[in-house]
Amino acid sequence: MSVSASRPIAMRAGPREWTGLAVLSLAGVLIAMDNTVLFLALPHVTADLGASGPQMLWIQDVYGFLVAGLLITMGTLGDRIGRRRLLMLGAAGFGVASVLAALSTGAEMLIAARAVLGIAGAALVPSILGILRNVFADPKQRIAAISVLMTCFTTGGAIAPLIGGLLLESFWWGAVFLAAVPVMALILLLAPILLPESADPGPGRLDLPSVGLSVVAILPTVYGVKELAGHGMSLPVLLGLAIGATFTVLFIRRQNRMDSPLLDLQLFRGRTFSVALGALLVGQFAIGGVLFLMPQYFQLVLNKSPIQAGLWLLPGTGIFALMALVIPPIAGRLPRAWLMAGGLIVAAAGYGLLAMVDPGSGHGTLVVAMVLVLAGMAPLVLLVTDLVVASAPQDKAGFAAAMSSTSIELGLALGVASLGSVLAAVYGNGMSDVPAGVPAGSADAARASLASATGVAQQLPDPVATSLLTTAREAFIAGFNVVGVISAMTAVGAAVAVAWLLRDITATARGRRLGPHRRSGPTSSAR
Repeated sequence: MSVSASRPIAMRAGPREWTGLAVLSLAGVLIAMDNTVLFLALPHVTADLGASGPQMLWIQDVYGFLVAGLLITMGTLGDRIGRRRLLMLGAAGFGVASVLAALSTGAEMLIAARAVLGIAGAALVPSILGILRNVFADPKQRIAAISVLMTCFTTGGAIAPLIGGLLLESFWWGAVFLAAVPVMALILLLAPILLPESADPGPGRLDLPSVGLSVVAILPTVYGVKELAGHGMSLPVLLGLAIGATFTVLFIRRQNRMDSPLLDLQLFRGRTFSVALGALLVGQFAIGGVLFLMPQYFQLVLNKSPIQAGLWLLPGTGIFALMALVIPPIAGRLPRAWLMAGGLIVAAAGYGLLAMVDPGSGHGTLVVAMVLVLAGMAPLVLLVTDLVVASAPQDKAGFAAAMSSTSIELGLALGVASLGSVLAAVYGNGMSDVPAGVPAGSADAARASLASATGVAQQLPDPVATSLLTTAREAFIAGFNVVGVISAMTAVGAAVAVAWLLRDITATARGRRLGPHRRSGPTSSAR
């Protein structure tokens, strides 16, 4: 048997590696859950700890801020000190911070604990993907492993409100944090047994000024887009975006001058790497606004509870999980560009369906639309993650994984901010004529959002309340339709770009060729 024929067999992962993937996937579920699990617990936290309005926002948002701000730093750190070592440090920190969060005696303590959770989460995400790049060298197995992991991330975010609700029915609010402790203990126990260590053999020194610049570049940007989505354009938003842009320029200029940069800009010269990241960011932009607004539609337009809204969104998560099982074998037989572009067209059809909902549309239309959107987005998320991780040299796997995760985080944040602002503008225009009988002060509050209008309606007599709710819901649906149109156009544009710019990225049935821009990796010598 020839060497080229035998090497792929030797690279194939066995039961030990797949067991390790199961442990990593559990961590992925918890990382995703921690970003949304507080949605139902916040009222209980506020009552117990006496948290103010700004403190409530920090309790919810500080986790996501620090995860997004530290992904690049942690990805590069894992390449330097070892991805398994960083994984275990992150798991230990996550477990300890979860206990501190559960036992918090004040809002300040809980905010600090959530900040440590964000730092630990930022260490876990790129470590997990970087380890997968090293463990699953076979392209077909790697796609399958990434599919499992991404399904767990998606499932974690979707089921978090449901699990939070169930825990809150039987325990106090701290239980939503303690659920992470056994899993993190399991990682600490099994990671040394199941997962090999991997690192960059010649990493150079870690440049602390670059770390500081990257954090100061990303955190104000994420803050700005989140505030834009929640409160519209304001001076803090402009300052945040301006500071972020300024430090981004300074950060890039420093990286260009360094021999061992924190951000390896050379990787972006490869078309596979840069185009794949761009496509992922644009795709997440389109879906971000819809994922942000869909729960509001179920709760405020269709009058469902948070748990009921979560249940109605589960079919979309289920189809994403199903697609994760189907995509790996298909990806070995069809050009990846076609598969990703075709999926984006399917997603565009789902967005188009959302653009046509009206006050008479029920649950079925929304569920079908979300199934189409998530089914169509699955190939993009799964295959782009694989392309990005595989197109980078193996010693830069942590950095590549961090960039993939950063594209997802920033894409979602930009989508929420931009598309949420579009809906707010359309809603405000639709509420220019508030029904007669609504007091002036209440009318101003009702124009702010559908949630505010619902609260105002509860304080008004029935005829006026019904009229106000009808007007507000129609205005919200009009904005929702516009978001659907923009998302559909974005998905179609991304499909055209992917089909053209990645047209020469192929994956044969043998999984022996990933694309012309792949710089290194185990399969490159097996052709």
